[in-house]
Amino acid sequence: MKLKLLAVVVSVAFSAGCAQMAQSPGGEAKPAAPAAAAHKFTQWKNIVDYAYVKPHASLPRERSAGALVIDSRPAARRYDDGHIPAAISIPDSSFDKMTAKLPADKNRELIFYCGGFECELSHSSAFKADKLGYKNIKVYAAGEPDWAAKGELLSVSAEYIKKQLDAKANLVLIDSRPERPFAQGTIPGSINISDSKFDKMTDKLPKDKATPMVFFCGGLACDLSEKSAKKAKALGYTNVRKYTEGYPEWAAKFGAAPAAAAPAAAPAAAAAAPAKTGALDIQPGKEKGSISVASFERILKENPSQILIVDVRAAKEFALGSFPGAINIPVAEVEDKFATIPRGKPVVFTCATGARSGEAYDTTNFLDGKFNAYFLDANVKFADGKYTITGR
Repeated sequence: MKLKLLAVVVSVAFSAGCAQMAQSPGGEAKPAAPAAAAHKFTQWKNIVDYAYVKPHASLPRERSAGALVIDSRPAARRYDDGHIPAAISIPDSSFDKMTAKLPADKNRELIFYCGGFECELSHSSAFKADKLGYKNIKVYAAGEPDWAAKGELLSVSAEYIKKQLDAKANLVLIDSRPERPFAQGTIPGSINISDSKFDKMTDKLPKDKATPMVFFCGGLACDLSEKSAKKAKALGYTNVRKYTEGYPEWAAKFGAAPAAAAPAAAPAAAAAAPAKTGALDIQPGKEKGSISVASFERILKENPSQILIVDVRAAKEFALGSFPGAINIPVAEVEDKFATIPRGKPVVFTCATGARSGEAYDTTNFLDGKFNAYFLDANVKFADGKYTITGR
């Protein structure tokens, strides 16, 4: 009899200790919060996992489209020194004061997260958003600990970097942009290791592989820092993070740093006056080697077949939209594929910010000073088959 009672007790205890199961958006069952944690607070009804969050948190992307990922933890103590890269900060304790950061569209998907299964903040924020009328709310209950455990990079904030610089902390800042934009301004104290030249410049990395490092580039549309940070991790560096918003946000918050020395390579393809190729007039932009936005847009409208547009963004970016007739050669492959680029018409390199296109131009100019090439030094966005170009 005693043995039977003991068996029942063990069975009940075992059941209580098992993780509850929740239904994912796709219908498959997966672990939710442990039962012990579930008794502490009321969980939000729609729980999602890492696999669901990953596509929404991947960069490059615009925060104005798709699901909005929201970190419900305190900013200074948690968000600033390590958060999911695509996330914005709305601490649950300040939720009611920060509702202006929520999207105007109440149908837009919101994904809240915090410090894991034991953390109530993301669930609390989800209920608050529900009361405001938002209709598509989910909680990544495993949160930041799970994201990091999956080997994903965490991002730091501008405030974190500023705090470390002011304290003269042991932090290595690495600007993953090409030499040209780095020369125009960077975060104070940064070193320049262009992602396309990373493998040739590993001697600039710290010898101690436990040294804290933060990689950054040109903002949410730039994936250079992501790629470089992953390369550093592959080399065995153990304390690697990135600053997703990059130099554009830093300059807006703290001012532009003095420009470094200009790149040594002297551009040859563009001159101070318009370059003429038959009936085609190409107006130079502010940067040597660049084509002006007005000139580029006019050619696209009137003579698109008279130039070759080479989009040097990553293949996944190119697949989401580009200029009509453009071909894709990621910037890291320009040198190896230089001989395959068709001749016979001017080449215009494009990207999302002007950084990678400028590097592609510098690379081809170094390989052949007579190569007829230009780059578009502008911010470019693609959506619904259309594009917008904003000069820098």
